Amino acid sequence: MATCTAEGVATALRAAARVIAEHRDELNRLDREIGDGDHGENMTRGFTALVSKLDTVEAASPGAVLKLVASTLISTVGGAAGPLYGTAFLRAAAAVGDAAELDPPLAAAALQAALEGVVARGKAVVGDKTMVDALTPAVAAAESVAVTGGDVAAVLSAAAEAAEQGAESTVPLVARKGRASYLGERSAGHLDPGARSTALLLRTFAGSAR
Repeated sequence: MATCTAEGVATALRAAARVIAEHRDELNRLDREIGDGDHGENMTRGFTALVSKLDTVEAASPGAVLKLVASTLISTVGGAAGPLYGTAFLRAAAAVGDAAELDPPLAAAALQAALEGVVARGKAVVGDKTMVDALTPAVAAAESVAVTGGDVAAVLSAAAEAAEQGAESTVPLVARKGRASYLGERSAGHLDPGARSTALLLRTFAGSAR
């Protein structure tokens, strides 16, 4: 897919809602190991609410869809994930602006803006054992493919692969941010649930773009 319209973004988000629901128990389990145990439940609630909004609100542009995602997740997802994901999508929406379609450079720019939003909100860096560990390499991979002329599907596929590797890299880390940081050394040996959900979303977006 060379570009992506508002309808394409909405379709990807509906697919993401299904995938998050399918992985709800996994995300809850990962979060029970180092957090409150409700990440899957919270994300499922947020994306279920989003699908309801997408069914009733006609968004005119990709940016408008992303803004709808932001407001919905902020208002319905509990814990730290709501503000973090909400800020990510809000920054992505601002980066996209009123563009009628997402082209590869704009898709990469949206991911970069999302990362900047998460970092600004959560004050985390690579190595802190958070979703930043998945999102940072995803952005670098996306930008690399966009520069070399890949289409939107290729940009998102590269981002997804890098995010999956980034999420796996959190397993040996000792958490330095969030509730997991209270566990100290005991947080090592566990996959960060936020990094996992980030990788799931990007893989779904890539699949939808293809």
